[in-house]
Amino acid sequence: MRRPRLELPGVPLHITQRGVNRAAVFLDDIDCAAYLQALQTAAQDQSVAIHCYVLMTNHVHLLVGSEMSGAVSRMMQATGRRYVRAFNARHGRTGTLWEGRYKSCLVDSERYLLTCLRYIELNPVRAAMVQWPWEHRWSSVHVHLGLRPNSRITPHAAYLALGQDAQERSAAYRALLLEPLASEQVERIRDHVRQERALGSPRFQAMVEKTLNRPACVRAAGRPRRRGTDSNDNVL
Repeated sequence: MRRPRLELPGVPLHITQRGVNRAAVFLDDIDCAAYLQALQTAAQDQSVAIHCYVLMTNHVHLLVGSEMSGAVSRMMQATGRRYVRAFNARHGRTGTLWEGRYKSCLVDSERYLLTCLRYIELNPVRAAMVQWPWEHRWSSVHVHLGLRPNSRITPHAAYLALGQDAQERSAAYRALLLEPLASEQVERIRDHVRQERALGSPRFQAMVEKTLNRPACVRAAGRPRRRGTDSNDNVL
């Protein structure tokens, strides 16, 4: 029996989903556009806000939130079904595309939201796909830097608090992007997503555990650590 997702109304979720056997799930720009359209449609249907995304070759990162219980899970199910049908029909294949269920972790808005946002939008840089995050086309970074409007993105309150107007926020966020994340921050985020825990302060984690009656903290080390990159050098 599958355990319930760690999901709370009003608390953002960092989601990752990869292709089965780590195979590519986006072969070209048409695939990327089709996925984002499927995601936007499902998000609107389920009243889910998309705060951030990046599409890699064989996986996707999202930062989303909803005030409705179960809405994010329903959105991901609908997005997956719609996209797999389109991908299979276009590329003449059958069967599953995704590697099991998506992974997710709750994110503490007060202290960790901007770190998670940077982690996601810097993913193509860590994977050595581009030198600068804004060079990757399929990312919400263009919205946060004021380079391109995008109706599917709902800026999170933590991002909006960076400045009094769009220009000030964009400049402040660009400065944050130019500061590389510490390796400890990167590993912390990866561990919380892999184990599907709650990324945040001890107070935040205690709140999650009490509310959901589920472990919210990452398990102690003692097992072999998985590498941070996959066979196609796409950073997790």
